[in-house]
Amino acid sequence: MTVPSRGTDPDAPAAAGSPEGGPEAAEAPEAAQPAEAAEAAGAGEAAKTAAAAGPEAAEPQAGASGSGQQTGDSESEASEDGRPAAGEAGSGAVREAGAEDEETGPEAGAPSEAEAELAAQRELRARIEERKAAKGGPVDSGGKLSGTAAELLAAVRAVESGEKSPTEFFDSPAFPPRRPSPAAAPSARPRAAEAPRRPPSPDPLTVRGAAAVLAEGGAPETLAGQVAGVLGERSAQLLREDPWRLLSVPGVRPEQADAFARALLGAECGPGDRRRAVALVSWLLERAALQGHTALETSAVRDALAGQSVPSPEEALQQAVAEGAVLVFQDGLEDEAGAAEEPGAPEGAGASGEAEPDGPPAPVLLGLDRYALAEESLADGLARLIRTGHGEVWEGPELVRAVGAHGVVLHTGGEAARAEAVAVAQAARERGLRAAVAVHSENGRRRLGSEAVTMAGLLSGEQGPARDDEGGFALDVLAVLDAPQLDVETAAMLVESLPDGCRLLLSGDPAVLGSAGAGRVFQDVLTAEVCPRIASRTPDPGPIGELVSGIGAGELNEVAAPGREVVIVPVHDAGEAVHRTVQLVADSVPRALGVPTEDTQVIAVAHGGAAGTRALNAALKQRLNPGPGRFGGFDAGDRVAYAPAPGRTVLGTVVSADAEGMRLECESGRVTVPRERVGSALRHGWAVTAHQASAMRWAAVVAVVPGDAGAALNRAWAYTAFSRGERHLSVVHGADKALAEAVASRSAPARTTRLRGLLVQLLAAAE
Repeated sequence: MTVPSRGTDPDAPAAAGSPEGGPEAAEAPEAAQPAEAAEAAGAGEAAKTAAAAGPEAAEPQAGASGSGQQTGDSESEASEDGRPAAGEAGSGAVREAGAEDEETGPEAGAPSEAEAELAAQRELRARIEERKAAKGGPVDSGGKLSGTAAELLAAVRAVESGEKSPTEFFDSPAFPPRRPSPAAAPSARPRAAEAPRRPPSPDPLTVRGAAAVLAEGGAPETLAGQVAGVLGERSAQLLREDPWRLLSVPGVRPEQADAFARALLGAECGPGDRRRAVALVSWLLERAALQGHTALETSAVRDALAGQSVPSPEEALQQAVAEGAVLVFQDGLEDEAGAAEEPGAPEGAGASGEAEPDGPPAPVLLGLDRYALAEESLADGLARLIRTGHGEVWEGPELVRAVGAHGVVLHTGGEAARAEAVAVAQAARERGLRAAVAVHSENGRRRLGSEAVTMAGLLSGEQGPARDDEGGFALDVLAVLDAPQLDVETAAMLVESLPDGCRLLLSGDPAVLGSAGAGRVFQDVLTAEVCPRIASRTPDPGPIGELVSGIGAGELNEVAAPGREVVIVPVHDAGEAVHRTVQLVADSVPRALGVPTEDTQVIAVAHGGAAGTRALNAALKQRLNPGPGRFGGFDAGDRVAYAPAPGRTVLGTVVSADAEGMRLECESGRVTVPRERVGSALRHGWAVTAHQASAMRWAAVVAVVPGDAGAALNRAWAYTAFSRGERHLSVVHGADKALAEAVASRSAPARTTRLRGLLVQLLAAAE
């Protein structure tokens, strides 16, 4: 394996040789959050992975997205406690569901902060949709379907119009229909760095009623608050009618819901129950969203249902569609049909006038309405901005000229290329236009200066321009840096908040890890080829830039590092990896390079494992800030990672704690984490995952690649982790050839999304 220059530590005079043989076996790291879970499973296997894995496989990213979602980006950890075995009945079968994922799970009895933020976002989107309705109807997706898709869509429309009951499609008697969960209570727009106002807690009577049903079914009564928050005031009745509604509570797995249903229903409970099948379909799609997918092919969902012992997966899909639990799509058929109806259509068209397709038909997709609305709204908004571009001639560099002439422009490049996007905003201001620059994190904002805003701050109204009466920003030009970190819901809210004629520049590095939340917005718009794409010619400087450029091309090359900018530290096992990491952060890097410990960040492959963030943070705390953990496991001076909402990570230092909560000093200023959120939203932050580190940079980075990390490694992870250091990168390397092989041949798994097709379809129709 060819690697960068080696050394036992940055100030060691002699290079250390490669370890003999392979690394010792170590505990396999957990897949900690959606985007990292996606790196270990292909898009075609998403539903199978979701069906087979528990919350450890793909919990909402913290920091992701999120995811986070994100993850983040706060990126979540899997529970450290053991999970009950599949099929285990009674209280033990659902006990761990009450111990919700430690970073993102809502507290019992009250909606989580993430839910409050999402409620505020949904309220904003509702106003946006009213404005859209006044201008024109929503995107018509899937209007011309065939085969299974047509049958499913016909069933949906028949039920929605009242012409037929869902039971008319089946032979068994009717059961009470599923009702949508009540909308979350509206909340004030949240601050970018502080907890938003919480929606009202569920009514105590509702919580007590839900607790009684949970106890009857052998589930922990501590779930009652979450159940009441999800199902509303009729939660007790709804659980009795359909026990599998318990799957709508985050953290509950199918085998746990099955055990609860068996306790309530007795002999009438079976794997073929339609209520179970419908709940499983929704659960599979929710789990896939944690891996970045906004939809799944019907074949993947059918296979996953079969893996859950559903006797008739096809019937289960039809039932889920008929009840409105999921939506069905077959994008692309409208274009095919339209082409066949044009004059001069090729011979071989059928009686309907449609030509026989040259390739395979578009796949039939299933999706949740939440992501369908976001993708269609985003496609509509991007198409609107593209159509309303001014077409003016601006003098200046290529990127400036492109933004002047077009409504939407894409810009690709590394860290050095960020200055080019900032220059566009400055050029717009010099022309008397209102311009803003938005970044993903406070860390990125610090690197650009006070004129930049974070995406969270912009959407919440805490930073950047004000909104008009229709909810639009008072902007003429918006440059969005870190565009690959945009999930589909955030991007939809952003684009729909831009007025007609506003110029949008999406800038970022397509080689980094994707967003914590569902979707792949930047990649989809790139591949749609509906707007100009300007590639930066400015490479990232120095040995780190050279190393990362090679990784982007699939090569892990040795680079000359005369100033010890890149150092490889070979290790034999996970224990040695932890030891060497602590030595680097606490001693070698500060002594040899003059970089203080507080400016050095450790990046790991995952949260779990013998060399994951948990193990690393425990060792680093013992060395750097030992203490009893008097504030809920934390002490003053601890470095922490705070997850205010999925998809966001805020790094800070513990200052103090009192009855109100934990007080942190962060890059954005002083932040108070509510007392009830400390256990779920706060983690030690000397070591973070690559997803949490996305869109942030530090003076020095120590990337830890243990020998048991091979399956979780890919090119995007290495590119992201290694590019976070500004002056220095140490790689604690125990993966032997696995790292080079991952860089050369393993790209991040693809995500199943609809945005590209919707965008192409909309703009083709306009022509």
